Amino acid sequence: MKRPIALLASLLAVTMLATAAMAAGGDSSDPLISLNYLQTTFTTKATSSIDAALDKSDQAAYSKAEAALRSTIAVAEANVGAQRADVFTESRLKQGDVLSGTTGLQVIVLAGSVNVQFSSGAVVDVTNGSEVKSGAALAENHRYLVAEDTTALFTVTGKTAVVNYCGFYSIASSSSVDYPAMAASLKTLTLFRGSDTGYGEGFDLEKAPTRMEALIMLIRLLGEESEALTCTAYQPFTDVPDWALPYAAYAYSKGYTNGVGPTTFGTTMSASAEMYTEFLLRALRYSSTAQSDISNAPERAYFVGVLTAGEVSALRASAFLRADVVYLSYYALETNVSGGSTLSDTLSARGVFSDAAYRASRAMVNSARIG
Repeated sequence: MKRPIALLASLLAVTMLATAAMAAGGDSSDPLISLNYLQTTFTTKATSSIDAALDKSDQAAYSKAEAALRSTIAVAEANVGAQRADVFTESRLKQGDVLSGTTGLQVIVLAGSVNVQFSSGAVVDVTNGSEVKSGAALAENHRYLVAEDTTALFTVTGKTAVVNYCGFYSIASSSSVDYPAMAASLKTLTLFRGSDTGYGEGFDLEKAPTRMEALIMLIRLLGEESEALTCTAYQPFTDVPDWALPYAAYAYSKGYTNGVGPTTFGTTMSASAEMYTEFLLRALRYSSTAQSDISNAPERAYFVGVLTAGEVSALRASAFLRADVVYLSYYALETNVSGGSTLSDTLSARGVFSDAAYRASRAMVNSARIG
């Protein structure tokens, strides 16, 4: 209806101009309006009046269309250089990595700690049907949707995270410790394996390791799993399940562990930084089961060159996770076995992996060691 009303208004304006023209165009001696006046002054004023009326009536529609266009342009500009995941795609990320995206991006945190930030607009927790605040930590296994006219940044705040996403996205990598790359590096050398978890290659880097998991990881790191699996030596532990008995027996016979009690290994207890560091010290021949107090294991590891001062501080400052087991194992390969060559050289000489395979695995990790 706006257009017809505007036309009526413009016709009224023209009528008024015509009346004025008649008044201005002649006098008692020459009452006729001149052709020149109609073709110039009157026509110009009439056209201007009609355009003004139409412009005013269409301003609201124009403003709305302009706003929509600017929004579309903004989204397009935000997506310049972005990639598009047409189906949900999984990525392993590390602390400080940022997954960003605009309207329509969907994100599911499968494991780890991630928060979301946005300056305007909204991000919706589709799983429970509510909006989330900027800066909020996201719940695992909830689906989040970036709403209209919103650019959101999903930042990893823990050591690692596994995320699923669909839509236009970009990933900005941080320079923090790349635990996922270290796990993948060790896996290529058959020194680390994942669990049966259905995401993140089963690495479970966000979980706390049990004592048995940590022991098995140590045995694999040393390239001794095949020997362990065939071990039938005596072991005193009564809390070890049948599938893990060979590992416990092998570790006990090698002096890697003496359990948490005379007949208790502590199979399902969480492993600590002190415990795994002590495992490494024993395996590298810097300690033995005679060392009953393991509370200062990280400090002792620093004094013999197994850990750096920064690593000791980092282990003391946060919860011990499978990511830390991977980190310690990765750098243990560069460490000299007491009285001998590096652990990597020892394993290479035993045929656990080749020099070329080792070099290729190290090239997979670009982050620096904690100093």
